[in-house]
Amino acid sequence: MPPLCRDCLTQLDAGPRCPRCLSPRVVSHPELFSLTIAHVDCDAFYAAVEKRDNPELRDKPVIVGGGRRGVVSTACYIARLKGVRSAMPMFQALRLCPEAVVVKGRMEVYAAVSRRIREMMEELTPAVEPLSLDEAFLDLSGTERLHGAPPAVMLARLVQRMERELGISASIGLSHNKFLAKVASDLDKPRGFSVIGQAETDAFLRDKPVSLIWGVGAATRAALEAAGIHRIADLRRWERGDLARRFGAMGERLWNLARGQDSRRVSADAPVKSISNEITLMEDTADPELIEGHIWRLAEKVADRAKAKGRAGRVVTLKLKRADHRLLTRRQTLDEPTQLADRIWRAAQGLYRRAGEAGPFRLVGVGLSAIVSAEEADLSGDLLDPGARRRAEAERAADRIRARFGPEAILKGRSLR
Repeated sequence: MPPLCRDCLTQLDAGPRCPRCLSPRVVSHPELFSLTIAHVDCDAFYAAVEKRDNPELRDKPVIVGGGRRGVVSTACYIARLKGVRSAMPMFQALRLCPEAVVVKGRMEVYAAVSRRIREMMEELTPAVEPLSLDEAFLDLSGTERLHGAPPAVMLARLVQRMERELGISASIGLSHNKFLAKVASDLDKPRGFSVIGQAETDAFLRDKPVSLIWGVGAATRAALEAAGIHRIADLRRWERGDLARRFGAMGERLWNLARGQDSRRVSADAPVKSISNEITLMEDTADPELIEGHIWRLAEKVADRAKAKGRAGRVVTLKLKRADHRLLTRRQTLDEPTQLADRIWRAAQGLYRRAGEAGPFRLVGVGLSAIVSAEEADLSGDLLDPGARRRAEAERAADRIRARFGPEAILKGRSLR
């Protein structure tokens, strides 16, 4: 297969530099024009939007997240060079990068940019499966005849268009299944384009750590290492049945992925199972007023994400982690699905007060599950609460004000706790 220049889209006779535009951004692979499953992952998405909208931030380390007691949502690549990572406590991030500019997230803006990106993707293929606001799988099988170009070329055009029209860059992973496409998209960030072909799958995976496998977190990795499994080659030495007996359904999954086998289809209708947000506190606290303040802010974030996705949920979850890392989880099923911060907050606050746990706590989380379309949400209001409909109307009005004038245009007093 001829190499492809990602800047001028010329198919070359040879690399490593494009003879037409002299760009070094050339991708070459024997299966480049035959692979059809892609993972598109925006580069430091929230931070990129902030830098786009405020050019003064362009060459500065930017962290998107809460105050000193919050956590990092996203860090730009300048901040990442200092060791800043997503989900890191803000005080730790600022210790690593004290010169960073901290920006509060603007979910409604990110959601609007995400919708434009998805529209661009859907012009290429109807098989787009979003994973979050900033990443998605695409299946480009059968689209070459329609667009007059192989999938690799269409993907290069897509990221060009994203940069030109939206000011957002992305990295591409191209392979023969979802697992390997997602792995590939992480190999050369930012602005990367990486390919894992069928012929090289076995050799590529063999010496990789088991943590490369999607879904293998700290707890699963520790369990695997206790069984002497550190690398994917170690996994391959186990029989399928032995892995299943030792690790249950995860064992079956590990057996397949260790061999680069993933039969999951890219589905545009893949359901959103839950929407949640949590915060690790800078200092453990048992102060009910502080904890309820955090619950309110988390409920707002969950509601913002539900509204951005056009979703609602029937089950509200409260998560509290003690100073000794013991986890307390409580759930409440609502009479009808909701996407309103007020209803999520009241349910989560009630769960906290009924839990009867004094703390201190180091983490607070709020979630929404049993997800349905927003069209099924908040139809009747709370019949036992005469003020519920009025508060819902006020929240919708506040949403419109923030959408027009910015997230700080209107705040509730409990946000300041």
